[in-house]
Amino acid sequence: MKIPFVDLKALHEPISGELSDAIARVMRNCSFVQGSEVKAFEDAFARYLGVSQCVAVNSGTAALHLALLGLGIGPGDEVITVAHTFIATSEAVSAVGARPVFVDVDPVTYTMDPAKVEAVITSRTKAILPVHLYGNPANMDALMAIAKRRNLLLVEDACQAHGASYKGRMAGTIGVAGCFSFYPGKNLGACGEGGAMVTNDEALAQKVRMLREHGSVQKYVHVMPGYNFRMEGIQGAVLAVKLPHLDGWNDRRRALAKRYNERLAGQGIVLPKEEAQGKHIYHLYVIQTDDREGLRDHLAQRGIETGLHYPIPLHQQEAYASLGYRTGDFPVTEKATQRIVSLPMYPDMSLEAADYVSDAIIEWVKGRVAEPAASR
Repeated sequence: MKIPFVDLKALHEPISGELSDAIARVMRNCSFVQGSEVKAFEDAFARYLGVSQCVAVNSGTAALHLALLGLGIGPGDEVITVAHTFIATSEAVSAVGARPVFVDVDPVTYTMDPAKVEAVITSRTKAILPVHLYGNPANMDALMAIAKRRNLLLVEDACQAHGASYKGRMAGTIGVAGCFSFYPGKNLGACGEGGAMVTNDEALAQKVRMLREHGSVQKYVHVMPGYNFRMEGIQGAVLAVKLPHLDGWNDRRRALAKRYNERLAGQGIVLPKEEAQGKHIYHLYVIQTDDREGLRDHLAQRGIETGLHYPIPLHQQEAYASLGYRTGDFPVTEKATQRIVSLPMYPDMSLEAADYVSDAIIEWVKGRVAEPAASR
């Protein structure tokens, strides 16, 4: 059996007619950049999340960048975030001229460890930027308490958390702003690049709207230097078609995660864990083992694709060598990045496929146990 890591073809097939109609509508109207289709998606996504403002842009990276810029963060400022995430999180900090300050993650959730935050706050700290990694919400109560106590902004990187929630509140809606990516493989993905910033701060939203379109309030009237970070009309139309399916797709991911958890319990594999206060939507299903490459090789031989998210922490990347961090500074992150493996996870994956993956892992575990005896 061949099990892909992600199967976008299977995802799109049942809604292909809706997608074709939406794309054809954009073509007829020639609303290729922003326009009515993007506005309709912005309104729908804001309603889905329960916020007043949604500003669509051309990537999750742009959403993070403009959120920080819109909040006045710039050169000389520091933003606390995690070393265990995709580089887009810290790139946004760098893009506004601020300094990313890394902290370690919780060993269970892989999200920002609130206990590590206070020690790195300085007079230059302006914001905390937690990541709801893999679709698992960070400990927002603890982080918001720190932000309030220390008069800091809190911006949520929810680029992997479409539909996740924390104590009944949607990920991305708890801090002053939340940022989403609609990269094709995300739980809510475009047919290309896309992103959005959401907020209840109307002034922030208006500033980000200007920044995404060359700093303009109307054509050829520019209030500030800005960027060309606009969303394409086709992407807005595609996302509007997909949004009503998101909760069902997330429910399916959760069912697959439950199946994995049941089958792989007791096998000596570290499984993902959902905290009581959070709803994990399993953008990625990530396990840990002390022989990652051995497991990946075994699964590849069985036709099973896997991923690594992420193999090199940000403080060990050449891009951030100038920050002066050393190996050993973030032990939880460093240990995890040597052991993590992402298993296949997508809404159209069958339970039988999940069982096939689980059986292959169990086979590998049993083979490892038998090896010492065989060698004697």
